[in-house]
Amino acid sequence: MLGIGFAAAGDWTGLLWGFLGALCAGLIPAGYIEWERGRGTWGDRHVVDRTKRAPIFFVILGSIGTGSLVMVLGNAPLGILASMLALWVMTIGLLAVNTVWKISVDASVASAVVALLAAVTHQPLWLLAYALTIAVCWSRVALSYHTVAQTVAGTALGAATATAFLFV
Repeated sequence: MLGIGFAAAGDWTGLLWGFLGALCAGLIPAGYIEWERGRGTWGDRHVVDRTKRAPIFFVILGSIGTGSLVMVLGNAPLGILASMLALWVMTIGLLAVNTVWKISVDASVASAVVALLAAVTHQPLWLLAYALTIAVCWSRVALSYHTVAQTVAGTALGAATATAFLFV
């Protein structure tokens, strides 16, 4: 998000917007997961049981929504705001799919970030970073957290919602 913010603003002020994006899209949700894990709500930070994931998605939606509102009120660059909205839409998709099937959130986020970096910087070379997304998918399967299909679906969802950014 820092890179997206920097590219969207074209100067150092974008780093602040990127930090806000990272805080709302990543740090706050991760903190919530760790807090609930500490309370014994979940066995680990991966929340393997998909039936227990809904509250996390609602926290993410609220956090990204709040961050997006701050960005609108603060006149943030369009690129970082559109990225936040793409992540918000992606989270709705993850929540919807998760009600019936376990999808890889990690693969979806990794895919979206690569696509958003390519879109906001107008540098298709960033798409080579999909090698990192493949590594994330491989690790999710190797650790037996997901099937290949679940990581492919997550990757596709992340890319699809991020691609909408190209039309903003």
